[in-house]
Amino acid sequence: MENKYESVIIIRGDLKDEEYKKAFNEIIDKIKNLIDIEKIEEVGLRNLAYQVRNNKTGYYVVIYYKATSQAISEIERFFRIKDEILKFLTVKKD
Repeated sequence: MENKYESVIIIRGDLKDEEYKKAFNEIIDKIKNLIDIEKIEEVGLRNLAYQVRNNKTGYYVVIYYKATSQAISEIERFFRIKDEILKFLTVKKD
């Protein structure tokens, strides 16, 4: 059964624009095979509340999608191993 989810990912802020776009496209291409993406919001470069892996800034991206719980596990595993992703949070929507 598919449910609605929202994931916020923070991509390293020390990347140049073209490196960020490449990382962003790789992330979206990888998860597009697993889930049904409804909307993607690129919030942009923001200051982090605290330093994460020597980064004081990060590119925030919000992804709204439908997925199964198994797909969520696979996506979160991918988020953990992707070096460009500093942090992520996945929330189930009502």
